[in-house]
Amino acid sequence: MASITQDMKYRLSLIKYAKRFGVTKAAIKYHHNRQYIYRWLRRYDGSIESLRERSRRPHFHKCQHTSQELKLISDMRRRNPHAGLVVFWIKLRQKGYSRSITGLYRVLIRQSLMPRKAANPKYIPKPYEQMHYPGQRVQIDVKVVPSSCIVSDASGQKFYQYTAIDEFSRFRYVGAFKEHSTYSSACFLEDMLKAFPFQVECVQTDNGLEFTNRFAYRTTGRPCLFEKALADKGITHKLIKPFTPRHNGKVERSHRKDNEYFYAVKKFYSFLDFKSQL
Repeated sequence: MASITQDMKYRLSLIKYAKRFGVTKAAIKYHHNRQYIYRWLRRYDGSIESLRERSRRPHFHKCQHTSQELKLISDMRRRNPHAGLVVFWIKLRQKGYSRSITGLYRVLIRQSLMPRKAANPKYIPKPYEQMHYPGQRVQIDVKVVPSSCIVSDASGQKFYQYTAIDEFSRFRYVGAFKEHSTYSSACFLEDMLKAFPFQVECVQTDNGLEFTNRFAYRTTGRPCLFEKALADKGITHKLIKPFTPRHNGKVERSHRKDNEYFYAVKKFYSFLDFKSQL
């Protein structure tokens, strides 16, 4: 039920005063002209609901859409439920529609016919590939040391942590470097193979330029130093899908734990200090 507004109560008191003392005195007291009071007297039927302000929206406009045009829009939307506004407008123009695109937009909003976005296909994760023996696949990634940990004379420098984790045994090896490049990656690979007590068959990395030239601008398709080192040792290099770090999840989780339990409480005064603490 609609509520009674202050304006309705005001008009009711105006009408009661006009009926008791006359329209002229009511116009003087309420600071309105006589035509205003006569208009509400004609509309008043004894109930306060008759004093509610009516809509001023016109019932008809000479430029409004015709019933044939509205039917054309409805039929075309039924056949093209996902077409955008511009594409839908062009399709209508091909059928003889002559209205502007803004006029079409207002009709679509009013009729609730705006394009419905198609639902994204449900993500179905692939079953995890289990490893069966140590060295079958090793994940490698690089972590940038937080700048808040680097203090004193080393402030402003950048240090990097290389991490390798065997997917079967979770055997882990880390290394400290001053830069992340294909040369650093090749050096880390040499150190890793010496530290691992088993033979490595496959190395899995992301698509960073320190591991591959897959997305390099000038050297696309040309093997980098890290890839050459893997090929020389007969190790398979597997690249994960771009922008999906979860595929390298074990080493990513390892870096997160390092950040929580190591970098959150440590300070490094030089590269040698960082290397020894790591």
